[in-house]
Amino acid sequence: MSSSQDTSDLQTPAGQTAGLTRLPFPPVTKNHILNCSYHNWHPKYRGITPKARLVPLPATFLTYLREDGIILPPENGDQPAWSDADSGIFSGDDAEGGEDENEDYDPSANWRETHETIERVIEELGGKVAPKLNWSAPKDATWINATNSMECRTPNDIYLMLKSSDFVTHDLQHAFDDTAEEEASKEDKDASAAAAAAAPPVPYHLVLRKWITLNPSVEFRCFVRNRKLIALCQRDLNHFDFLFNMQDKLRQTIQEFFDAKIRDTFPDANFTFDVYVPPPHDRVWLIDFNPWAMRTDPLIFSWMELLTLPEPVGWESAEEHGPVDGEDDDDEDEEIDIWRPEFRLVRRDDPEAYGFTTPQYSAHKLPKDVVDAGSGGAGNLKEFAMQWKEAQRLAEQQKGGDSEDD
Repeated sequence: MSSSQDTSDLQTPAGQTAGLTRLPFPPVTKNHILNCSYHNWHPKYRGITPKARLVPLPATFLTYLREDGIILPPENGDQPAWSDADSGIFSGDDAEGGEDENEDYDPSANWRETHETIERVIEELGGKVAPKLNWSAPKDATWINATNSMECRTPNDIYLMLKSSDFVTHDLQHAFDDTAEEEASKEDKDASAAAAAAAPPVPYHLVLRKWITLNPSVEFRCFVRNRKLIALCQRDLNHFDFLFNMQDKLRQTIQEFFDAKIRDTFPDANFTFDVYVPPPHDRVWLIDFNPWAMRTDPLIFSWMELLTLPEPVGWESAEEHGPVDGEDDDDEDEEIDIWRPEFRLVRRDDPEAYGFTTPQYSAHKLPKDVVDAGSGGAGNLKEFAMQWKEAQRLAEQQKGGDSEDD
């Protein structure tokens, strides 16, 4: 499925951005988003990605993920009231504190085959996996996992994280927000509309990667424009002093990997991809693709910079340059202007290196009391609101008393 993006809007020269009223992105189409879906690109790049298995998800499982509340299938050895006695977040208790009439309810009964497949894949991958859907991993939900990480050992660990994640909800509900229609003739549009009406919904998959402990210091995000690697940077926004001595080697290793494996094989001309370069830093693992769109985090860059960075015209990789007939190799080397993509690392004095006051993904977390109140229904939530209001009133009274004493 090839759908190279229109690059006419990408030629805005650096320094000529004063008159722009919006970022000069080319149109982002549904095909661009689908090209970045794990199930679409993984078969082509299986040999250069960490070990993973894909589990197709039926409509019944997707309905379970979209439902409010968190009810997990009973596990072997579970007690009949398989709930967290402190919170009730996983329980079937009603608002009055009585037990649910159907306390043995098993939501996986509607997708038992999928549940068993997930159990089998976890065992095949060594008993520990990291889950994600087509585009997003539930990194914003690690706070609810017992390991406080992406490591999952049981199907219920996976379900808990998927149902607690805003990122996963975005995959399910808003994957194609702000996308444009492909340019086509009226006849082609009519044919496409008919095909879309007859086509099945998005083929959602659960991706289970074999759990390995990644060193975040050597994860990098790479930005590709017009099939040229124009920029790359750290994914983890902390300062790692040793990276600066390795910067040239890392840039060359990733550039060679891109030229050999990615540049001419990915269907779009504009995209981003994430890589992992483990010691001894001479091999690159492909981690993920992301669209060339506002929804993708540019990290140390701004999108305006990425959209307006100069790029070489007619440039080819160094390995494609050979000696010109009749010319000496040394002379040719002098004439070649070697292109080097912009490579940014977090410096010691960068503000990103000291952003410890706000934990990552903290905006997606809720206080445990709020979660507990919400899981108990409208009655519990109302009671929690009244208690909160009373606490605020008492705090104001205390503050007023302190002022009078002063």
